[in-house]
Amino acid sequence: MKKGKNVSRLEFLKTGLLTAGAIGTGVAGSGITGSRAGSGAGGAGVMSNQHAGEAKNVIFLVSDGMSSGTLTLAELVKQGKMGAPTHWMKMYASDPSGLAGVSGVVGSNGASGVNGAAGGFGKPYHRGLMDMASLSSLVTDSAAAASSWGCGHRINNGGVNWGPYNEQYKPVLEIFRDAGKATGLVTTTRITHATPAGFSANVPSRNMENEIAVQYLEREFDLLMGGGRRHFTEERRPDKRNLLQEFEQKGYKVALSKSEMEGAAGENATGKLLGLFYDSHLPYTVDHQSLPELQNSVPTLAEMTSVALQRLSDSGKDGFILQIEGGRVDHAAHGNDAAGLIYDQIAFDDAIKVVMDFTENRDDTLVILTTDHANANPGLVGLGSSYSQSNDMLKTIFEARHSMEWMFEEMDYSWSDGVLTGLKVKQILDLIEYTTRIQLANEEALMIKRAFEGTLEVPFRNRQGPGAVIGSVLANYNGVNFLSTNHTSDFVELAAWGPGSEGLPGITRNTDLFDLMVTMAGVGEFAE
Repeated sequence: MKKGKNVSRLEFLKTGLLTAGAIGTGVAGSGITGSRAGSGAGGAGVMSNQHAGEAKNVIFLVSDGMSSGTLTLAELVKQGKMGAPTHWMKMYASDPSGLAGVSGVVGSNGASGVNGAAGGFGKPYHRGLMDMASLSSLVTDSAAAASSWGCGHRINNGGVNWGPYNEQYKPVLEIFRDAGKATGLVTTTRITHATPAGFSANVPSRNMENEIAVQYLEREFDLLMGGGRRHFTEERRPDKRNLLQEFEQKGYKVALSKSEMEGAAGENATGKLLGLFYDSHLPYTVDHQSLPELQNSVPTLAEMTSVALQRLSDSGKDGFILQIEGGRVDHAAHGNDAAGLIYDQIAFDDAIKVVMDFTENRDDTLVILTTDHANANPGLVGLGSSYSQSNDMLKTIFEARHSMEWMFEEMDYSWSDGVLTGLKVKQILDLIEYTTRIQLANEEALMIKRAFEGTLEVPFRNRQGPGAVIGSVLANYNGVNFLSTNHTSDFVELAAWGPGSEGLPGITRNTDLFDLMVTMAGVGEFAE
């Protein structure tokens, strides 16, 4: 593998300590380019009294595309509909020492939703913000974001552990594998998608998903679960390779349904596992909850996480690394789909609980909980006199049946076509009412029809597509509006617990998390 021009971490990793200056936030520096878009580390350092190798395991949770507004909306809906806070917010509402809780988030009915130690989190944890800029832009994409964690370098948007001069950086799953640790990826997207690939593959373009699937086969990671079956079957691959068969020949158990995954769990479940539960991305949670056939055939993120932790911890190897991604949060944000967004964020929160339970009585596991970038920046808007309508408007999300993706499939709308003609206003009214339980006015449906036909013009051109227009119309009823249909440059939420987490600063540079994982797991000698 060709080394990058600025690969020089080995001596740092061999020191065995996270000392001052070893990890930089990247915020200190001159100008935007130096502080955010630069490829190297620098700036204020991190102090830690933890020693290298204290983390037997590393678990990295990513809610892809989660703006702070998304985290808030999930909390409000879960409080209002289910009467309980999200686990993420329960952690924030607890004292970092783990000794006492505090009064927390206010629920939709105005009552305090997180009540003291009983609802808190019993471990010391770190909370801060993270600078996620890529090498090429202040606004990152998922490939560059995941690669910054996966190899410790900022790269151009679109690349996967691939530098601007064709440098190929060794990804963190290979480092852990070579150190004798078990390796795993779990996602609600295609398993070959940008975020899991950022921990495990090397390609100049994230779109090379068929090639990424082959790299998974060659690199023999222990566990891969998500969607993306189409990149493994001879019917869908241009080279006609049957990767499912090739994985089996290498000793993998291949699971193509929830029941087959459950069959691969249980006591004494060992060996490698490839689970592919949908042709493309897994369905949105709001659709999963409404369709029994999906509930029977497609596992939830929490269910996959539970199986992954069991198998990796029972692998017989000296610890593991596992990346867990709630990837469809990002897709719903791109589509300005409030229900799709919120329920997938809540499903991701269920996976957080599985990880919390796993680490409850352990002190050997570093857990990182974050997102790779904000997306579309949704929020509950103040509407009505003294904002009196906002609470009841949000409750319409409680009743949603389906995602916009499901609705578009019913319309036979293809994003690649870009326009949809022949759709009648009555069809739009009926489909949106069935999907969201919201009755639109005729003039609103006509506006949506024009968006489908490509004839609607709006001031901000990014928001003239049908998803954005539907989202804007629905905001008049559910109160949730979006800034755009694209990623934004926001600093993002970062939480962590376990060995080394206390050394993270208030603002962390994305690439620092690679150093933290590799150092605290004691696998630095395998980094180059």
